[in-house]
Amino acid sequence: MTMQSPLSAANDAAQRGFDRPGEDEAQPARPWLGLRDSRRARLRIRTLVFVRWLAVFGQLATVAFVAGVLRFPLPLGACLTLIALAAWMNVLVWLASSTGQRQAADWEATAQLAFDILQLSGMLYLTGGAINPFSVLIIAPVVLAAATLPLRHVLGIAVLAIVCIVLLSMTSLPLPSADAVTREIPLVNRIGNVISRILGIAFCAGYAWQAASEAARMELALDTTNAVLAREQRLSALGALAAAAAHELGTPLATISIVAKEMARGAAEGTALKEDADLLVSQAERCREILRRLTADPDAADEVHGHMSLGQLVEEAIAPHTKDAEVRVEAVISGPRGEDPPDVRRLPEVLHALTSFVENAVDFARSEVLVTARFDPRTITLEVKDDGPGFAPDILAKLGEPYVTSRPGAEGSRSGHIGMGLGFFISKTLMERTGGVVTFRNGKAGGAVVTVRWPRDALVAAEDGLGNGTAG
Repeated sequence: MTMQSPLSAANDAAQRGFDRPGEDEAQPARPWLGLRDSRRARLRIRTLVFVRWLAVFGQLATVAFVAGVLRFPLPLGACLTLIALAAWMNVLVWLASSTGQRQAADWEATAQLAFDILQLSGMLYLTGGAINPFSVLIIAPVVLAAATLPLRHVLGIAVLAIVCIVLLSMTSLPLPSADAVTREIPLVNRIGNVISRILGIAFCAGYAWQAASEAARMELALDTTNAVLAREQRLSALGALAAAAAHELGTPLATISIVAKEMARGAAEGTALKEDADLLVSQAERCREILRRLTADPDAADEVHGHMSLGQLVEEAIAPHTKDAEVRVEAVISGPRGEDPPDVRRLPEVLHALTSFVENAVDFARSEVLVTARFDPRTITLEVKDDGPGFAPDILAKLGEPYVTSRPGAEGSRSGHIGMGLGFFISKTLMERTGGVVTFRNGKAGGAVVTVRWPRDALVAAEDGLGNGTAG
């Protein structure tokens, strides 16, 4: 009875540790110049498109007011051409990114922000250059870059904006006014205007960078703290288990060893009894050595537990729901003919996220949930499909964002889970952290479909010989 309490506590603590995503991949805090990993992938395509639409409609309204209401002379055709170019860029970007939910790569976001600066500079060139009051808007793309991109990309965007401001102060078409007379702006005013814009770019970008960096550092610190706390709890539980095992097994092992030695001492050399007694002595000593090693190194890697077959991964994710009387949950593994499913790394992120997707499918399914695992020489794909009503159009467009849910309350949910709109967000983030690409859609015959696709070497265990065991 004395072993049950520490063993139960150890199992509970270890389970809590394994269920916490990403603790084994916790990264130490980085200096402020190395926040790329914690800052990247924060800018979505949809955000870039939305901001550009605001610029398009704002420019269009301003041009219409100046030309139509104030009746100031300005190159209307050239202005409308630049505005149309920005609108066309938005259409192309939106079509290329489907729903716009995809997170922009660093180079992609940098290129789009650079385009915005150049387009705005073209508009300013046609309407007075740096002395145009709207020239202050050139700061906006730099601030957005400072809040979301790595330092070298921010510097590139800032330098481009400063160069454009300097050039606009040197050459531009006249500022639209009631009379067509070109006014000569004093040099000191031009210099002061350029300096104020440059200082505005530097100050606002620096402010945004510092705020984003501080938030990233705080987030990284909290994640690392949680990971270290979970790890220490698990190690403490394993250490307590090892100590309890050593304490409880020490006495019977010592008794076995003493009796075996007495038997060996009393047995004649060369007899079977002598050999058996010596074997008992050696095996008892081996057990004691294992317990000592376990106590001394509770963090030794578990090669067996470190990976699993693709089929085991799926079975473990659907296991909590296989006994559901209302919904049949089935798993299918498919791949090239004659090839066995690969062994994959046991990643808590993947198990947690896949289980969450299956739970959500069970909550909304009418009678069946199908989990399909497909593999080929290049990719591994997991698909969770149910025969329910599918994703509502307004929900589908926002899936993967926090606090978006249509899950019923506990009284109407088979799992009893109350939706808060974080499950898909957390699961999608965890899958992407392992290198997976997550998509949500509705099936042609109805029902919701969640698909996760990895490059094969991002998920396959190193022992399989086909992957390097590193996440993408």
